[in-house]
Amino acid sequence: MLVKGIKSLAYTVLLMFLAPIVLYQAFKNQENILFWPVLIVGLILAVAAVAMGFYSIKIVVDSMFGPKKRKK
Repeated sequence: MLVKGIKSLAYTVLLMFLAPIVLYQAFKNQENILFWPVLIVGLILAVAAVAMGFYSIKIVVDSMFGPKKRKK
């Protein structure tokens, strides 16, 4: 399970670098016709990076300490 968490963290790091690059390209070419589609893709990548970050940390913590047990 720890390996799955580390792989997920690797994807998170990739998204964390890719999202700002795409957003920068969108804002650099505001007069281009593809400004809005590139901006939307960049924003989706940024949100995905944050969500993957939380998910990855949860997987790593669960692999180290075990899943959270619920009381009945």
